[in-house]
Amino acid sequence: MLNVNFQVSVLLGAGRAASWILAAMLLPGFVLAVEPPVVAATGKGTEGKRRTPNVLFIVSDDLHGHLAPAGYPGIKTPVLDAMAKESVTFRRNYCQYPVCGPSRASIMSGLYPESTRVLDNSSRIETSRPGTTSFPMAFRQAGYWTACVGKVFHRELDNPGGDTWDVTTWNQDDEMPIERRAREVFEAANGPISDPKNKKAWASVHYALAPQTRDQGVHGTKGYGIGPTGMADELHNDAKDARQVVRWITSEERGDRPFMIACGFHRPHIPLTAPDAYFDLYPRESLVFDHDSLYDWFHRPLIAMPTKPVQPGLPPYGNEDVERRRNETQAYAACVSFLDAQLGLIFETLRQQGLWDDTIIVFIGDHGYHLGEHFMYGKVMLFEESNSTPLIIRVPGLTKGGISVEFTELIDIFPTLAELCSLKAPSHLQGTSLVPVLRDIGTSGKGYAYTVVAREGGLGRALRFDRWRYTEWPSELDRELYDLEVDPRERKNLAWDPAYATIVLKAHELLAQVRRNAESQRVDTGK
Repeated sequence: MLNVNFQVSVLLGAGRAASWILAAMLLPGFVLAVEPPVVAATGKGTEGKRRTPNVLFIVSDDLHGHLAPAGYPGIKTPVLDAMAKESVTFRRNYCQYPVCGPSRASIMSGLYPESTRVLDNSSRIETSRPGTTSFPMAFRQAGYWTACVGKVFHRELDNPGGDTWDVTTWNQDDEMPIERRAREVFEAANGPISDPKNKKAWASVHYALAPQTRDQGVHGTKGYGIGPTGMADELHNDAKDARQVVRWITSEERGDRPFMIACGFHRPHIPLTAPDAYFDLYPRESLVFDHDSLYDWFHRPLIAMPTKPVQPGLPPYGNEDVERRRNETQAYAACVSFLDAQLGLIFETLRQQGLWDDTIIVFIGDHGYHLGEHFMYGKVMLFEESNSTPLIIRVPGLTKGGISVEFTELIDIFPTLAELCSLKAPSHLQGTSLVPVLRDIGTSGKGYAYTVVAREGGLGRALRFDRWRYTEWPSELDRELYDLEVDPRERKNLAWDPAYATIVLKAHELLAQVRRNAESQRVDTGK
């Protein structure tokens, strides 16, 4: 067992709450208990009159849905665990496209990718569907003070239409000690690394310093950063983002207006780096895996793989590199626990300010992520690991904890928040309000979730319904059907088994209906 006092001393200066949370994570059987708010539910500064609810929207980059609040043990998230006790956790929630840009365009607009026409990270909904109202824009139009920090839309400092945010800002990690020392030596010999003539040489030096300093192939190198940074929490961009949210919550900048604050955490997107103490939570030798077999791919169409490597420097397809998988799983888990601790700072501030019972909180990931499952890493696939994503919604006075097993989609967030906050929802919305499920987790929903991904020749379209995942790829011969109840790892494709012909026909007809709906709000821009 790790020494708790040592861990806390490592994080001094990172914030009292984050330090305490990390230390508590190390205790066997630890459960974080949330104390009742110290301020009455009417909120600070009010006299018996409940104010218009604030909204805190939190999105984590590349975070899959297999977290403890949804019933999957393994990653330590005491803050989210505690929040879930006052929330509804949607266990079968799915993204609409397993890549950052398209997924976020759908989340923010409430539209399926066929209607946003954003199918890659370079497209923008402002061009593909001009004039589309996003949910933060709708809040601002309704009189809310809106603020954004980090990656919420796909690009940094993105303010679609110029009238989405009252304020938006972006933070970066500080230099790691190993980077700083190397830069000082390099600049003493060659001049500033910002000098154009030095950029290529510095990139080569930087990449070779340590596993933590590898880039994402931007400079023609392979690999990406992974490992502990040697820095305290507050020197990382996600910690800076959390502290910015704290400043907004405690400031007078918004006046008397309710707030809609969006916080976009970078982690656990690559590079998979975090403070050392979070890595210590997950000893590599303790990590075990359910290994796949190449035989599984005899049942699947090869188009189910990405058209190009998701990440540079990966082992050849089909090679189970156990050591690499341990490294990546450890780093991914460390990043998630790190961001969970940062949430603790925000939530503690809401309580201290008397705003905990006046603030709706939505926590999501933008899409899932593979860590060696099916011999795959990253995203851009239609497997559960790539498409399943967390959705936890806390509404003061309404949600009382529990897990919903209804199918939900990230496009459901816009109509849900609109109903909760009495906003007039735009007519284009294709999502479904989850308010009935928030009131009663036993309430039935729409009964399916729909995800697409681009391949040569068109889109692959996946539909989850009942106990099934059914997928049609551009070629009619490339189909998949998995029984997720008996085969949650999606190892045996049943699409061409005669015993399942009736299910395939039903799935095909339902998918056709959902596809027509997904395309129904497409706007022809003439481009």
